[in-house]
Amino acid sequence: MSDAVKVGFVPFATAARGALVVFCDETLKFGPAATKALGEAAATVKRAATTSKFKGKSASTLDILAPDGIKASRLIVIGTGKPADLKETDLLKFGGVLAGKVGGSNEAVTVVAELASGAMTPEQAASVASGVLLRAYKFDRYKTKKKDADEASGNVAVSLAVGDVAAAKKAFVPGNHIVNGVVLARELVNEPPNVLFPAEFARRAGELKKLGVTVEVLDVKAMTKLGMGALLGVSQGSVRPGRMVVMRWNGGKKGEQPVAFIGKGVTFDTGGISIKPAGSMEDMKGDMGGAACVVGLMHALAGRKAKVNVVGAIGIVENMPDGNAQRPGDIVTSMSGQTIEIINTDAEGRLVLADVLWYVAKKFKPKFMVDLATLTGAIMVALGTEYAGMFSNNDELAERLSTVGQTTGERVWRMPLGPEYDKQIDSQFADMKNTGTRNGGSITAAQFLQRFVDDTPWAHLDIAGTAMGAPKTEINQSWGSGYGVRLLDRLVADYYEAKK
Repeated sequence: MSDAVKVGFVPFATAARGALVVFCDETLKFGPAATKALGEAAATVKRAATTSKFKGKSASTLDILAPDGIKASRLIVIGTGKPADLKETDLLKFGGVLAGKVGGSNEAVTVVAELASGAMTPEQAASVASGVLLRAYKFDRYKTKKKDADEASGNVAVSLAVGDVAAAKKAFVPGNHIVNGVVLARELVNEPPNVLFPAEFARRAGELKKLGVTVEVLDVKAMTKLGMGALLGVSQGSVRPGRMVVMRWNGGKKGEQPVAFIGKGVTFDTGGISIKPAGSMEDMKGDMGGAACVVGLMHALAGRKAKVNVVGAIGIVENMPDGNAQRPGDIVTSMSGQTIEIINTDAEGRLVLADVLWYVAKKFKPKFMVDLATLTGAIMVALGTEYAGMFSNNDELAERLSTVGQTTGERVWRMPLGPEYDKQIDSQFADMKNTGTRNGGSITAAQFLQRFVDDTPWAHLDIAGTAMGAPKTEINQSWGSGYGVRLLDRLVADYYEAKK
């Protein structure tokens, strides 16, 4: 996270310092506190809005030198659009827009946390604060030269003026932990593959112990003993051995059935013997976006002390093409006992997930499993970068994921499963092949995974288009987006966490 941006809450009566930020709706109506802060300058602001063709549309801005009568040096007006259209995600966006305006400016910022109808609720103000921090995140630790002095030294203190400081601070506590989880996921995805390899990834996951998470790391010897031939087949071409990390947060009742999240963690994917084209191969450092999400999610849940039992499991490998790498034509035996003919060594993520899914299903018998993986380019052909593809054997789980996807803005789109697609991955030499034909590539990948979940309610999220290199948004300017942390935290909070 950018340490250069700090957020806090102050009373409405606090005098504005530096930049003053206020909100207005599409009629340019301000709330009472903002109206009072603007005083006689309100008319000047409306004239400036007319000149700038600012009409208060949602997330639009008017940025001017503060008119006479306002003690602040700069005035930023953020439009909130039609009051009836206001959504929860809009508050995050407003915070992001704000951070984009003041980042690196070396100034204090006072935000009148008020809509045209009156003071924001504590939860709304907390969402704005979360949006500020999400937008402020930058990954620049490997840059030895900054663009300019401001970027190198900009420290921004953002104070949100609210009606009830204590209530706003309390509302922000869980949100702050969720932000930290998203940032952790982004950090992991952004790290270069020579820094973040399987053992280092496992070490960083182990830092969750500080939050009360139980962390177990399984090495090659332990996975060999378990019979994880599918996962180990992927990692055998790398000098950096694979790992599986199992994280447990026990915030629910003792013995209560846990919920489970599984992530694909390929720290770099060359494609193996079925090597990828050179163009954009550097992006394959992000092929562990699913595992990054699971680690970030566990951080968020443990940080906010979620009242639920959770298992997070990630398979971490590097897929390399050395003389010991698996070949097309090899047959491996998964932990489930099912055999897999390797057709393409670049269809490696499903092999990693197969063993981890089976392990979690049998060992923990969870209420459900959700796996996340940057699995197929085919899902981007189908859905672009706006939605993650969702495949599920359980309608209730799928519907809940769709609902929280709309709530959080991390959207999913349900794709089909069906026995007809299984024919594409049937093998004449083994129980199955690891890839089918070009057509329906995301679907056959999901069909493959379904063979390793048994009867456990399960959803597979193909996040190839959303976890890395997705379009920049008001709350994310990073290559690694941290997609999935907010989605799955909300899934747990709304449907599976014990209510207070």
